[in-house]
Amino acid sequence: MVDVKTDVAEALNEMRTELRTLSERLARLEAERSPAPLAAAAKAPAPVVIPEIVPEPIPDEILLVISAAVAAFLGERVPIRQVRLISSPGWALQGRVVIQGSHNLTR
Repeated sequence: MVDVKTDVAEALNEMRTELRTLSERLARLEAERSPAPLAAAAKAPAPVVIPEIVPEPIPDEILLVISAAVAAFLGERVPIRQVRLISSPGWALQGRVVIQGSHNLTR
């Protein structure tokens, strides 16, 4: 019959020996390492931290102008629930189309 406690104890001792050997090997490698890479790492620039962009609140005057434009378009007053900027490449694309269309190409 196999004694499980003895097998576990032997495996644990082997692991401790292996860990001790690896720790000594690591310490030896770190001691042999030249200080030049450490100095270069110390002089490396700090990582750039990008601040979080917080949108500015929209002034009341702008909200009144938007409300008036919507009321003029729809013909009645409606409450404004949300105003947000939607970036779209449509204007830039249309501008490029107009500019490229104005070029005279001769055959």
